[in-house]
Formats: sequence, C-alpha cells, structure tokens
Amino acid sequence: MVQELVIAIVAAVSAGALYTAAAAKVVKQYERGVVLRLGRLRNDVRGPGFTMVLPGIERLRKVNMQIVTMPVPAQDGITRDNVTVRVDAVIYFKVVDAASAVIQVEDYRFAVSQMAQTSLRSIIGKSDLDDLLSNREKLNQGLELMIDSPAVGWGVQIDRVEIKDVSLPETMKRSMARQAEADRERRARVINADAELQASKKLAEAAKEMSSQPAALQLRLLQTVVAVAAEKNSTLVLPFPVELLRFLERAQQPVQQQPVQQQPVQQQVAPPQTGQPQRPAPGQRPAPGQRAAQAQPRPGPRPPQTSSGASAPTPSPPPVPAPPNAVPARPSRPKPLARH
Repeated sequence: MVQELVIAIVAAVSAGALYTAAAAKVVKQYERGVVLRLGRLRNDVRGPGFTMVLPGIERLRKVNMQIVTMPVPAQDGITRDNVTVRVDAVIYFKVVDAASAVIQVEDYRFAVSQMAQTSLRSIIGKSDLDDLLSNREKLNQGLELMIDSPAVGWGVQIDRVEIKDVSLPETMKRSMARQAEADRERRARVINADAELQASKKLAEAAKEMSSQPAALQLRLLQTVVAVAAEKNSTLVLPFPVELLRFLERAQQPVQQQPVQQQPVQQQVAPPQTGQPQRPAPGQRPAPGQRAAQAQPRPGPRPPQTSSGASAPTPSPPPVPAPPNAVPARPSRPKPLARH
C-alpha cells in the first residue's frame, strides 16, 4: 500500500514537473510575447521575463522588437528621361505593435520587402537620371513615405530607406564621361580666355609705361634673357632692339642744330656798250632781238669805189672783249601758242 502511494506521488510530481516545463516560457528583453488562447488573441502582451501559458490551450508567439536591416534586391527600371538603370537599396524598420504584426499580416518581413521593391520601381519611373545620381536625399524621403504608409497598419515603423547604388549601362557611362569632359574643357577655355584678357590689359598698361621710357624695354629684355639663361639647356638667340638704335642715334645728334640759310647770289650784268651789238658767247645762241639787230644794216660812209667800178672791201672792226664780271644773257624761249 505504501509502495503504491509512493509511486503515485512520484508520478504526480513528474507530471507536475512536465506540465510546469511545458507551461513555463521566457521572453527576452528585446522581445514581446503574444498569447493566443484557443486561437483567440489575449489582450495582454507578455513583457520580457518569465511567464506561464497553459499547454495545449494557449500558444505564445514571440515578436522581435529590434531594428531590422533588410536589403532590397536590385530593381531594373526606366527613368522619366528614358534611361535604363539598375537600383538597389536598403531599408531599416522595426515592430512597434507586436499584436498587429502577428494578426494583421502573415509575414511582416516578406510584406515589407515586397513593398520596398515595388516602391523602388515606382520611384525610378518618376525620377530623372540626374535626380538618382545627385538628389538622393529627396528620393529617400519619398521612398520612405511610400513604404511607411501601408506598414503602419501592420504594426511596423520604417526608420530609414537608403538607395545604395545606381548601375548604368556602359554606353551611358561613356556618354556621361564625354559630357563631363566637354564641360570641363569648356570651363578651362573660359578661364584661359579670362586670363588672356586680364594679361592683355596688364600688358597694354606695361607697354604704355615703357613707351615713355625706351630704356625700360631694354631692361625688360635683359631680365627675360637672364630668366631663360638660368636653365642652361637651350640655345639663346638675342635680338637687337630697334629702340636701342634710336636711342643711340638721338644721343649722337647735337642738342640744338640751326639750319644754314643760303643767301641768293646777286648777278651783275654789265650794261651793253652803245654803238656795238653784244655777241653771244661761244656755244650760245643769240636772242631773236639780237638777230634782228644784226640783220639790219647800219648807216655809214660808203666804201670808196675803185676805177673799175667795184667797191673796195671794208675792213671789219675788231671784236670787243666782254668784261670779266659779265654774265651772258640767257636766251628767252618763245611762248607756246594757246589752243582754242
């Protein structure tokens, strides 16, 4: 009798121990326990620590309340400016209502992943390529709002959504590289032209200053020669400046040089002797008036006639020498007849 009683007590204790082991549950700090009794949700959500449930009657489901990091698979899409891209992202979310996460949705992780993929494709179609590459903050905010709107009813809160990478086709990459290179070349040319403009203005001012002092140009030339000759790796051809020649030419001229005035030479013409005509010098033609005077016979005594009736030859008078200071008269040229 006693043996049977001991066996019964041991059996009862073993059954109690098994029941207690089956009913005892431990909820961790980052978890919450949702209890379903006979398939019906209990209003109380079990907190962290030790708890008991009725085996076979109640069922405890633990829900993780930590922030979950979920990668969004890369999505292929066409942007608003008709460029094919491949975009992948990452999403950060956590459960704020354990009961809704268990009751409202079958698998909240899978639901959030699918919602993130569809929202990402929608964002790609509504955005331009430049926005995907440079304006990601705005796209991240829009993507977060699109995912968070349905996730609120699931007891899930979206903390953050980030676009990780945007993959472009190789042809588009080459086109963008050429565009960037052309833009940089344009800016380089503009900067170079601006520098040339400023340099030309400064050179014009320097030339204006050097024009007043020609020696400054020679000094500048010597400075350039010194700068070039410092490297000693090239042959230097030194031009001779014209300004230096002008400087030396001005230095050789006297300070004040008065021009010599030439006085006209007065010509003395001897008056002609009366009774005797002027004869032109040898090699000089007589004037027309002189020819007429020589042609007219002079009145005088007739020569004596001989017995035969012929007149004796009259001796010619000796030639009168011209005075030493007399200048031969210049024959006048006949005036040309005017044509009507």
